[in-house]
Amino acid sequence: MTRFIHDQFAKQYLSELLSPLGTVEISKEIHSEGRQIDLLFTPSSSETEKNKNLGLLGKLTYKPALFEPFRNPVNSRDIRTCMIKLFVFLGELERESKRENTLLDKDILPQLWILTPTASANFLQGFHATPSTENDEQGIYYLGSDLRTAIVVIHQLPVTPETLWLRLLGRGKVQQQAIRELETLPRENHLRENVIKLVRELISLLTKRQNKEQDLDRDDEELIMTLTQMYEEAMSEVRQEAKEEGRQEGRQEGVGEGEKEATRRMIENIFQVRFGSIDEELQGIIEPIMQLSSEDFIPLLLQLSRQELIDHFDRK
Repeated sequence: MTRFIHDQFAKQYLSELLSPLGTVEISKEIHSEGRQIDLLFTPSSSETEKNKNLGLLGKLTYKPALFEPFRNPVNSRDIRTCMIKLFVFLGELERESKRENTLLDKDILPQLWILTPTASANFLQGFHATPSTENDEQGIYYLGSDLRTAIVVIHQLPVTPETLWLRLLGRGKVQQQAIRELETLPRENHLRENVIKLVRELISLLTKRQNKEQDLDRDDEELIMTLTQMYEEAMSEVRQEAKEEGRQEGRQEGVGEGEKEATRRMIENIFQVRFGSIDEELQGIIEPIMQLSSEDFIPLLLQLSRQELIDHFDRK
């Protein structure tokens, strides 16, 4: 099962985004049969510019929140389980308030956000989940206000910059599109590189499972292919820039150097995605790999194991 890999990615991803805004607790233990809340978030202050930078996700974190992200569409049991965890946690807060003989401030009571890729109208109706009336909350469905629960249907979110950070938790084409948008963000965006690193780690884990012929669904296979295609496109762009520079300066060596650098960067990126880092042995086979065309070496880089690549390209 790859669900565990995606669950870990979702928790790490949300933690990376939300940590600058407040306190994040992953797999928060609650005193009920060993249950755990996927992610508990407590804001450090009220609405800030940092919240706004996260668009719709930032809006969901103005107040304390429980996040329960799902890779696969939720079922009725999933919803009930999430709500049980919410109610047990609320009960703990109430008991703590009584022990300390203080009034329980409603502002510290968390809202439960259940993140699911899809949900049918009939399914939502079964929980009397009604669509938000807010213009910027298309795809969010609220249960009764006292239940403090909402279902975020990620694939129903509009494709806008404000929803990017939530759409990255979708699957299939929705997630692939979000990753492409992430790559186009300005490099000075402080979240861009950290999130790209997490995405690469996700792809690396999925690729390892693929190489071991373990279960990998179609969405995961397409995700790996999408990232590879993005690297090919990036290399093509660098090549074109190098050609333009070479023509402008009247030096063909500019073209050759640009293509060489693009090829090296692409190989290094694939190594980073698949193996997490580039050690001395991998560094030593980059030059031999560069002697092949991208059409020839890309399949090898994706299909061969680390040791097979070293054995295949080691010039010793």
